[in-house]
Amino acid sequence: MTTNWRKSARSSEGTSEQCVEVARLSEGIGVRDSKNPDGPNLVVSRDVFKAFTAALKK
Repeated sequence: MTTNWRKSARSSEGTSEQCVEVARLSEGIGVRDSKNPDGPNLVVSRDVFKAFTAALKK
């Protein structure tokens, strides 16, 4: 199964080399550094990610 990692649409502004990517995973939401896609990634629960993005929007 292929994981579909996505970057923000805003990553095209300025340099896209300094972005994070996110993906829906069976165990939660994956977050990784776009400069190092084969490196480690962080996995958080969907509830934690939802709270994080809500806080960013405030």
